Amino acid sequence: MLKKTLTLAVAASSLIIAAPALAQEVKIGFLADVTGGIAGFAPGMIDAGNLAIANVNDQGGILDGQTLVSVIADSACDAGAAGPAADRLVNAENVTAIFGGYCSGSTLAGANGSAIPGNVVMISPASTAPAVAELDDNDLVFRDVVPDSIQGVKAAELLLSQGVTEVGLTYLNNDYGSGLAGAFADAFAAGGGTVLANVAHEDGKADYRPEIGQIEASGATTLVIYGYENSGGGAILNQAIEAGSFDLFMGGDGMAGDALLASRNGADLEGMILTQAAAAEGPAFDALDALTAAAGQDVNGTYVTNSYDAVFLLALAIEKNGSAEREGLSAALREIANAPGETILPGEWAKAKELIAAGTDINYEGASGSIEFDEVGDVAGAINYWVIEGGEPVDKGLIE
Repeated sequence: MLKKTLTLAVAASSLIIAAPALAQEVKIGFLADVTGGIAGFAPGMIDAGNLAIANVNDQGGILDGQTLVSVIADSACDAGAAGPAADRLVNAENVTAIFGGYCSGSTLAGANGSAIPGNVVMISPASTAPAVAELDDNDLVFRDVVPDSIQGVKAAELLLSQGVTEVGLTYLNNDYGSGLAGAFADAFAAGGGTVLANVAHEDGKADYRPEIGQIEASGATTLVIYGYENSGGGAILNQAIEAGSFDLFMGGDGMAGDALLASRNGADLEGMILTQAAAAEGPAFDALDALTAAAGQDVNGTYVTNSYDAVFLLALAIEKNGSAEREGLSAALREIANAPGETILPGEWAKAKELIAAGTDINYEGASGSIEFDEVGDVAGAINYWVIEGGEPVDKGLIE
């Protein structure tokens, strides 16, 4: 869950390439939040995506021996920045598909502004807001991460099972924060709990004491924070610790970065609960574990498995589609991801390429879990939780 900081890999695509080589490239755009609210996660996610590309190129390349390359555009975890970034990928770089965005607002802005009008398939490894599933997207927007409609419900069930029946809730006022908070609040109330205060917050402020004071005044001693650790969510946590009014903290996946403990006294966070989509187990996860270890990466990094799977899925879909054209890619993606078919594990590019050429159906099994896209392009999944104990995150397993 909490990942080692990794050096941002240089994108496989160089902006300075001889003209003849361009005809031999197939581009995947990385709509990546390199800066902004989840900048701490982005390097590992980009590295994982580029590892998938390296695996493809090391085993003969894509289509008729062409080179798969990545083109990075920084969406900054901000809808205003994501629009131009996606436009560059779709209309200037002419990418075949997009890996990203990461933040939900980036995905929504990139999809509505450029990807959907440009008939470009997107797979997000981290955009969990329910609004992503509601896009009128012509079956172009997919995600291989468990949506907040599941994470929020499971978080509520966990607190209720532990006898916590009253909470204060603060959430980032964007698609991610409001979607997760809404799912949590509805499930918590349905289970007999009471949200004593439900307070939106904006990123980029120095002082969140008014929001914290509003929650304190409600009498809540448990504080649920749905925001980003290296932005408003982290600042609220710091100032709430200073206030000393709360006995228990809970955060979602946006709070679960390396810096959560690296920049704080672990004793202040003792007992804090963090929820996140459960990592997969079994042959697919083990296969990626070996690949990331060989590359000096951490398979347990935040969204690393989802990121690798997303890019490998796009490569498989392009191969299945038989060209670097955008038309037909969505249908090809469903064919290679969903059963039935011969199982393909992370890294098994040469095997997949041979089967596709022979007309054999394949079924990619992801390191992030079984990937079976439903009618809106979502996957099912489970939620794990961690508790800070003795200054370290301890994996408590699935929320049943």
